[in-house]
Amino acid sequence: MRIAVGSDMRQPVTDAVIAWLREQGHDVDLVGPLVEGDDTEWAEASAATARAVTEGDADTAVLFCWSGTGACIAANKVTGARAALCGDAETARLARKYNHANVLVMSMRATSPAIAIETTQAFLDAPWGEDDFDIRNVRAVDALD
Repeated sequence: MRIAVGSDMRQPVTDAVIAWLREQGHDVDLVGPLVEGDDTEWAEASAATARAVTEGDADTAVLFCWSGTGACIAANKVTGARAALCGDAETARLARKYNHANVLVMSMRATSPAIAIETTQAFLDAPWGEDDFDIRNVRAVDALD
């Protein structure tokens, strides 16, 4: 699986998730200041990470910012992005099932490397919900655009 990983800075939590993704055999594309010498600010790094998914350059994305909130808002401005701010594995699973999230967002301030890896794994392992309830509500959210 090709995964875009974006952030506005490197932190132990970003490095841990990147290393874990690579250990799992995923192709990882770094976005923003995770790339040596890149000084892109958080809003554009977040949008660029989301665009990697919506334009088909990545299957999904993992995105970080200090609180996670700004990155989630910026990513959701990209048409076709469904970014979800998740602080634990169960929230990530539910974001996939009920919301068909394609961008996982986490807080660097509030998420330990171990929890971030667990949350990322849950997000990647969880399928999109296919129940009528799930589909109906995803369509209802899409209609808000």
